[in-house]
Amino acid sequence: MSDDAAPLDLARLVRVLDEHDVAFVVVGGLAAIAHGARRMTLDLDIVPDPEPANFRRLADAVAQLGIGDQTVTDGEFQTLDPRDEVDLARSRNVTLRTAAGQLDVLNRARDAPAYRDLAARAVRLSVAGVEVLVAGVDDLIAMKLATRRPKDLQDVADVTAHEAREYPQPPER
Repeated sequence: MSDDAAPLDLARLVRVLDEHDVAFVVVGGLAAIAHGARRMTLDLDIVPDPEPANFRRLADAVAQLGIGDQTVTDGEFQTLDPRDEVDLARSRNVTLRTAAGQLDVLNRARDAPAYRDLAARAVRLSVAGVEVLVAGVDDLIAMKLATRRPKDLQDVADVTAHEAREYPQPPER
C-alpha cells in the first residue's frame, strides 16, 4: 500500500459492493484470516464474476468508493480507467486506491480457478454485516502456494494448522 492510499475501511468496501450487487469471491489476506491465518491485511482482494453486467456494477461501485480521476495500470502495464466497465473487464489484475482503502480486482490471478469454480466451492461468511463468498480453503491454499511469497506460505502454514486444530501451545510456567 502506498503512502497516499486511504486506510482500509472493510465495512464500507463490502457494503458498497453489496449495494451495487457486485458478484465476487474474496481471496487473499482476508480469505486467509477467515480460514485461520494470524495476520492483518491492508486491502481487499476479489475475483469478480466475469459477466459484462457485473463489470458495469463494479465500475459504478468503484466510482462511488471515491477513485477520483485515477488511472491505473494492470499486470500487463496497460493504462485503464477503473470507472469504465470495459477497461475493468479487459484488465488482468488491477489495484484500485479508493477512499475506503485498497481494492485489488483479480480477473486472472496466477493459477486461480475460474470465478464459477471458486464461487461453487466458496463459503458464505458475514464480513462487516454483509454476506460474502470467501474462497474455500483448498482453493485458497492452492492460490497461496502458486505465489510462493513468504507471507503467502505463512498463510498456508497458519490455515493448515487451523484446519488440523494444531494450534501452538503457550509455554508452561
